[in-house]
Amino acid sequence: MSVLPALRVPEELSARVPAEQRGSGRDDVRLLVSRGTSVTHHAFRELPGQLRAGDVLVVNTSATLPAAVSGRLGPDPGGERVVAHFSTRGDDGRWAVELRTPRRDDGAGTTLPRGGGPAGAVVRLPGGVHLVLDEPLAPGGSRLWWARVSHADVPGLLRRHGRPIRYGYTERDQPLSAYQTVFARPSPDGAGSAEMPSAGRPFTARLVAELRSRGVRFAPLTLHTGVASAEAHEPPYPERFEVPRSTALLVNAVAAGGGRVIAVGTTAVRALESATGPDGVVRAASGWTDLVITPRRGVRAVDGLLTGLHEPEASHLLMLAAIAGRAALTRGYEEALRGLYLWHEFGDVHLIIPAETVHSSHC
Repeated sequence: MSVLPALRVPEELSARVPAEQRGSGRDDVRLLVSRGTSVTHHAFRELPGQLRAGDVLVVNTSATLPAAVSGRLGPDPGGERVVAHFSTRGDDGRWAVELRTPRRDDGAGTTLPRGGGPAGAVVRLPGGVHLVLDEPLAPGGSRLWWARVSHADVPGLLRRHGRPIRYGYTERDQPLSAYQTVFARPSPDGAGSAEMPSAGRPFTARLVAELRSRGVRFAPLTLHTGVASAEAHEPPYPERFEVPRSTALLVNAVAAGGGRVIAVGTTAVRALESATGPDGVVRAASGWTDLVITPRRGVRAVDGLLTGLHEPEASHLLMLAAIAGRAALTRGYEEALRGLYLWHEFGDVHLIIPAETVHSSHC
């Protein structure tokens, strides 16, 4: 069920190119701030003034992979053109992949959804590599399939022949650097995110330094995102994550000292909450998480969220409603539409701080 069923986002509010190609830099985006149902409008560069000394920003350090690779279906050199989106590496060495239909004859650019499978289907990839579809990732599902890849070094295959996943609302292909955040760090095993943890994109080294100078701390963790469901808005599938002990200790100390724990992106929320017990204590953790945060489940460690603007049908909005409340979320999105904010990974940003974290002057 949609959290914001009455809202419609016009196509012209899709951010079609990165901010630095529209303005003066990555941080040249707008910042909508929701404190409960109170909404204010800012430039993203004004973020330090919206936070307090003692707050901590929890950031995802996963690097974005060039996860889209062109190929052909079947053994025939003239077989159907497809684009394989590499989503997640399984513990058994297989990869979860989504096959898409390219809009262009050369296989690059944007893609259209296609039916998954069938089991046993072979996709020929560049460099003599092929993958074989085994079974749907989820019983009864058709979009993502587990596949065996003939080449053991899939991250190397992606580096040589892949490109960032691109959706139809964008204007043109972008280099991989456009999809990396300032927080991204290479993983020792070459793992990464199929899609950019985009809430961190507007940060620059200069802004991070300014935040640190004002007493805002940063707590890194990792969650490798899989391929999103761009059309069906399915909940996320299980994803790999790691919350290091140092981050758990810092978040717990900030919470105990009255500071606010603000996640940068829904991926950071998912990872941190996966490491948080019912007692609200964060502990070091790693592995797979299938956690889906809803208003009923609520959040235990996170006080606020910095995130992009999501489509009204997106499953992520359940998480936002769990943090902000439906009334505040609705008000914020109405203001974003009224103010002509830009949506999607290259768009504007929304800082959500629930009303109960605001200190009243009457206290």
